[in-house]
Amino acid sequence: MQVTVDVVGKGERELEIDAGATYGDVVRSVGYNTQEAAVLVDGTPVPEDATVDADRVTVLRLIKGGNGNVGFGDDCRA
Repeated sequence: MQVTVDVVGKGERELEIDAGATYGDVVRSVGYNTQEAAVLVDGTPVPEDATVDADRVTVLRLIKGGNGNVGFGDDCRA
């Protein structure tokens, strides 16, 4: 089965996946693990263990590196 994968920020690619492949398999196929990225079908997240049944998906990386500082802005008070 062929799936078009739009990896947010990295572009689209075509993947050839096995029958019975899961959305988690798609995440791993584009170089991420399931703790750092999610798959969206028509803008809706899908479970990583669900069998792929869409021909077009989006992979969204949920965790991104930074400087380690966490802030809420000047107008927010704790």
